[in-house]
Amino acid sequence: MAEAILEAMAANEVSGLLTLDEYPDISQIVTEDDTPVDNFPSEKQQRLLTEPLYSSWAGPGQGRTFVVAANVGLFASLTQAPLVPDVFLSLDTQIAEDWWSKGKRTYFFWEFGKPPEVVIELVSNQVGNETSKKMEGYARMGIAYYAIFDPMEQVQEGQLRVYALDPGLRTYAEIDPSLLPGVGLGLTIWRGPYEGREDVWIRWQDNRRILIPTGAERAEQERQRTDQERQRANQERQRANQEHQRANQERQRAERLAAQLRALGIEPDAGNGKIDL
Repeated sequence: MAEAILEAMAANEVSGLLTLDEYPDISQIVTEDDTPVDNFPSEKQQRLLTEPLYSSWAGPGQGRTFVVAANVGLFASLTQAPLVPDVFLSLDTQIAEDWWSKGKRTYFFWEFGKPPEVVIELVSNQVGNETSKKMEGYARMGIAYYAIFDPMEQVQEGQLRVYALDPGLRTYAEIDPSLLPGVGLGLTIWRGPYEGREDVWIRWQDNRRILIPTGAERAEQERQRTDQERQRANQERQRANQEHQRANQERQRAERLAAQLRALGIEPDAGNGKIDL
């Protein structure tokens, strides 16, 4: 299913690269409206899905790039209304150097040559159309994987549901979220603290189903490893000191015994360099 569309995307069969003469006129397109619409939980969740990939994920493969972003518009064509997912992930792409220019500041499919592989929507109310219009729209765009995180289960049963695209029918079928074939990542529910808030979140995990750490978690892991190495070094130094003390004690004991033997007129056996005790 979704693997087939990923292969097609890799071969530029879904939305091929355009020549400069074929680029559409975007002068009248509104790429951002500056309308604040997010809430505190969604804002933190978005960051928890974007920052760890840049700080801790090696990417989809050796030398391969990726873009992960929150609240950036997806423009598939001039005739198709754009969608603005909470988070998307696009493999083998990169943001242009002149990202302030109008043609590069958002995700135009003809600029990136393909749709993103993964789109994630975060449910905070019952009016977002995540299970209807948005799902249909992302299917038309050719998004291989569509995830809906609904922590309060307002629009679906279960907090996390992930769908894979059937490229022939352009419809979605639910799959196991723990691994997205062809992406090298999966999604999982995680309860824990993030930036001072204990809650239920969704997190990326690698193909071994290990969480992709945030920058802060990675720094803490490094600190703990450094502390463990320091503790091991201290323990080794203490063991070495103890061995040295035991050796000194044995030498002093041998010297005392040798002195006692000499006081009795007995010369300790020194033939092999040792005192026979």
